[in-house]
Amino acid sequence: MVKAEGKTYPFDDPSTIDASVLETFPYEYAGHDAIVEISTDEFTAVCPYSGLPDFGSLAVRYIPSSVCIELKSFKYYLISYRNVGIYQEHAANKILEDLVAASDPKWMEVVLDYRLRGGIHTVVTVTDGSRPGDLV
Repeated sequence: MVKAEGKTYPFDDPSTIDASVLETFPYEYAGHDAIVEISTDEFTAVCPYSGLPDFGSLAVRYIPSSVCIELKSFKYYLISYRNVGIYQEHAANKILEDLVAASDPKWMEVVLDYRLRGGIHTVVTVTDGSRPGDLV
């Protein structure tokens, strides 16, 4: 239970996010750069200020170095956010941090595009590594 705006809502703190479920598999073409994009429109967490749910689309783009992110494990990882109170900017950074730790990519970008709420639209983009010059 966390208190938000003077009311008590049953949501968890970010320590419950389970990065241990992330799995990888060997990238057999390590000498050839490939841009891998994973996306979903089913990302959800909880605003820790209001206690209201946040919904958004998530896109992860990366260039693998020696491993790729296994997709089912990525889905389980995202599910661990469902009841977590986390600010939008922090969610994007936490996802990037956990995915980089699991896969050690050459480059990675996370774009978290939240649904409109209260007339405000938020898109958070975070990166790790040097952006390849040929990416638009």
